[in-house]
Amino acid sequence: MTTQTLNLDADLYQYLLDVSLRETPLLKRLRDETALLTHSRWQIAPEQGQFMTLLVQLIGARRIVEVGTFTGYSAICMAQAMPSDGRLICCDIPGDYNATAKRYWAEAGLAERIELRLAPALQTLEALAAEGLAGRIDLLFIDADKANYPAYLEHALRLVRQGGLILFDNTLWSGRVLELCPESADTRAIQALNLALRDDPRIDLSLLPLGDGLSLCRKR
Repeated sequence: MTTQTLNLDADLYQYLLDVSLRETPLLKRLRDETALLTHSRWQIAPEQGQFMTLLVQLIGARRIVEVGTFTGYSAICMAQAMPSDGRLICCDIPGDYNATAKRYWAEAGLAERIELRLAPALQTLEALAAEGLAGRIDLLFIDADKANYPAYLEHALRLVRQGGLILFDNTLWSGRVLELCPESADTRAIQALNLALRDDPRIDLSLLPLGDGLSLCRKR
């Protein structure tokens, strides 16, 4: 028994996966292919993807926005849980990994539910509001350039409906959030975001020690 969240060592983490992970062969293959890339660390943990699938199911999400898509693993996790007429808009910048994402989305039979917009995400989020989606998004997942996290929060609050969810990835930042005088702008931005989320009356909040830290926000 413990009154604190357990620190998972390798054996306990493997046990967690063994008794709970329901990763499909396609997702496993995508994760293995992604692991060979230079920026493989951008990949979310499989148990986090499964948790996000569950969140989509729990709130019945039909409109989702993702900021930072990479090879498309998290997009599949969310899109597969949506109804057939659901819509997932993915924001990313051009890269070789875009083709990988599209290939796996097609193989998963999800290509019609997912739209990939290649442009700076702040521009895309502005465009979505201009298209009439303000207050109509059920879930918005942010896993992109960390320096813009505080700005993404404001856009997310504009786009997400009351009772909708905003997810921020990497909010424990491999422990670098503990640095007192961080040289990295990314670290400083995540620290600022975490403090802003803690004190923001517009949301309900839980920072989960899942993957590299996942902040779960419900818009009030």
